[in-house]
Amino acid sequence: MLTQSVSPGLAADALQTSESDPLAAYADRTLLIVDDDRPFSTRLARAMEARGYEVQVAESVAEGVSLVETRAPAFAVIDMRLGDGNGLDVIARLKEKRPEARGVILTGYGNIATAVTAVKLGAFDYLAKPADADEIHGTLMAQPGERADPPENPMSADRVRWEHIQRVYELCSRNVSETARRLNMHRRTLQRILAKRAPR
Repeated sequence: MLTQSVSPGLAADALQTSESDPLAAYADRTLLIVDDDRPFSTRLARAMEARGYEVQVAESVAEGVSLVETRAPAFAVIDMRLGDGNGLDVIARLKEKRPEARGVILTGYGNIATAVTAVKLGAFDYLAKPADADEIHGTLMAQPGERADPPENPMSADRVRWEHIQRVYELCSRNVSETARRLNMHRRTLQRILAKRAPR
């Protein structure tokens, strides 16, 4: 039988890698993303694959639950609001199939209270949209009971507000009047915001 000896230098390198990349400590790196915003989920999937995850993407509650039934992943990133229902159903089924799985719920600012319910149901944590890959990875790697480190370059308050307005605008099928009504904003004010470039 051949045995391989590991030099102290290599062992130290391996330890350093696991400290700098916590995901390296996990044998199972399967990640399920459930989000019906295809451009967002495609970007996120690529970013998470670059970080070492084995990614599957679903666009609905039904598809998400089906993938959980087939092979419950070690990690999950699930949008709260999906076209055919609530992402909480996917989290609940994942926790039944694999209690130790780490799940993050993505939610709009108006749903923070529901996100707290998601954590009680078994979601590991929640993040308000828009969230980037660094925030999501940091949250998935955080230990139970601790919060992820804040991002180095978080979006400005103006950018977060702009992103929120854009999301509501898209959900209202780009109808300015309906968006202004739902945001409790004057129509002309909204038009001025929509005409400007995104703040940094």
